[in-house]
Amino acid sequence: MIVVDSFRGRPVGVLGLAKSGRAAIDALAAGGAKVLAWDDNAKVREALATELPLYDLTAADWRNIPALVLSPGIPHSFPEPHPAVLRAREAGAEIVGDLELLGRAQPDARYVGITGTNGKSTTTALIGHILASAGRPVEVGGNLGTPALSFAPLGRDGTYVIEASSFQLELIAALAFDVAILLNITPDHLDRHGSMEGYIAAKRQIFARQTDKSTAIIGVDDAICRDLCEELRRGGPARVVPISVLQPVSGGVYVDQGWLVAAMEGTPHRVLELGLAERLPGAHNWQNACAAYAAARACGIDSAVATAAICSFPGLAHRQELVGTIDGIRYINDSKATNADATEKALLCYPAIYWIAGGLPKAGGITPLAPHFGRLRHTFLIGQATEEFAVTLEGTVPFTPACASYDQFKNFEERGDMFRRLVTALGATSAS
Repeated sequence: MIVVDSFRGRPVGVLGLAKSGRAAIDALAAGGAKVLAWDDNAKVREALATELPLYDLTAADWRNIPALVLSPGIPHSFPEPHPAVLRAREAGAEIVGDLELLGRAQPDARYVGITGTNGKSTTTALIGHILASAGRPVEVGGNLGTPALSFAPLGRDGTYVIEASSFQLELIAALAFDVAILLNITPDHLDRHGSMEGYIAAKRQIFARQTDKSTAIIGVDDAICRDLCEELRRGGPARVVPISVLQPVSGGVYVDQGWLVAAMEGTPHRVLELGLAERLPGAHNWQNACAAYAAARACGIDSAVATAAICSFPGLAHRQELVGTIDGIRYINDSKATNADATEKALLCYPAIYWIAGGLPKAGGITPLAPHFGRLRHTFLIGQATEEFAVTLEGTVPFTPACASYDQFKNFEERGDMFRRLVTALGATSAS
């Protein structure tokens, strides 16, 4: 656990008591702060009432509270700030997130940050796997898995590999990533950011405060990131490393005829036949591999060590996860595919598909997937999106829902776990 002692002896508000909020409470309390904890969900408060004192932060006297630690899911600007945020801001209290507190508590460590609309979690886990395979002290998490303030303290020799959501990036004031990765940008979370411009502004914060000793890795296969890459090359201090699965890129890492090609140090050379990385199928995972390789090299990892680790990567649950096989049909758990862009990448991996889709629909629905409907043998629709999707599909079975899970499940993990249990109950041959 990280100990945050910068508020020793003073009260600090913590709003939102899910994983990151609970980790913040532990870190602040260990550092001697008086923690004022609150969650708007009455059931959450009831469950925690016997474990910690609760304090309604909307009614707090913020003149005597120097900071509010905000969980990433709580709005601080658009569509409107949470009432506690408004009161704290009016009183001059600092609004801060867990990644910022980690950076302050562990200023000497190396930080690798990964963001993007899709591919963040796989890339984060893959980089962590490479560094661990190389014997480096490493902690992996953030928006994925372990909350940042639950990490072990690593000090100067350690590396924190952090998946950073757009919500988390908005709450960083001083932390600078030594290696910052932006994989891609497509429309997502517009209800929270208000517009694509707001979403892009949040994502590009991954590169804020970098220096001439930093590395900026950016996918250039979508127009938004391609323009941002050129902007960074013209005016940013960091070394810019473009990555692509569509075309060769000067000074970067790219895919050519199924090979990962490195051109970071000059002359392009093939370093890995990507078909050997069995848990990274499809072009979208090849982009993740390019980013991870570039990050590993930026961290000083030998090329051969990095490519061997890419091949030994075990994959992540709920992301193109082969659950098992029944009567020759492979069952793929891709519950993390919560938007059309992520789902398109999954559909492109298979020629004949039985598709389970649906949930809480997002802006744009599945209309962008129309060019791939010819791959679908049959579609099974679930959840709130059923009618809307049925109209779109009128006139395959990977479980890649193209929707958020919150209408029927607590999160995408719970949805994916249910799929896995159902497939196992059908008698699937194990994928391990």
